[in-house]
Amino acid sequence: MSARPQAVPTVQVDNAEVIVTEWRFAPGAETGRHLHGHDYVVVPMTGGTLLLETPEGEKRAPLVAGQSYFRKAGVEHNVINGSDHEIVFIETEIK
Repeated sequence: MSARPQAVPTVQVDNAEVIVTEWRFAPGAETGRHLHGHDYVVVPMTGGTLLLETPEGEKRAPLVAGQSYFRKAGVEHNVINGSDHEIVFIETEIK
């Protein structure tokens, strides 16, 4: 059981084509380990550093506000806010 706070997802759109979710991470907050079932695009609203716990080990990923990135379905990780401030991003999953 993790002692970390949980990231807060707010689903903004969920239709036949996409799921759009706003994610808010307090410092140290995490999503919990999960597997992405869809291709997805992340649009960071704030800058910061994500700590990713993956099957291959820990990785750090810098976020730059407004600089989007794409990932294919099948990514498995736990996403943790490695910054000392809130991180917010919009995730669009493509069904």
